[in-house]
Amino acid sequence: MSERLTDWTLGEQAITFQVCTSCGHVQYFHRAFCAACGASDPREHRASGKGRVYAVSLVCRAATPETRAHVPYNILLVDCAEGFRMMAHGDNGLAIGDSVVASFRLFAGKLVPYFAKSK
Repeated sequence: MSERLTDWTLGEQAITFQVCTSCGHVQYFHRAFCAACGASDPREHRASGKGRVYAVSLVCRAATPETRAHVPYNILLVDCAEGFRMMAHGDNGLAIGDSVVASFRLFAGKLVPYFAKSK
């Protein structure tokens, strides 16, 4: 298996995804195997950060004391340009179908992907 790229889950301002070398399946969550065919060597790539909003959920009630300061906030499902879907934070006022681009912000002390409308 190839060496893992550093991404936002490890504190770097980047989103990574994998592409199966056998079947071409694109997957977002890091795995040691392809979720479609089981091949053992998917390759990691950095995403462009571009995508389109698939779903939006406005969170109006804090789940933890650390998130209370952020309420209300949007949680999105974003169809990324590279062919995978991911959950992330985003601007209030985003709607299904909006073109978005990722940046990174602190949320409850952790760096997270944050999408805003493309200009």
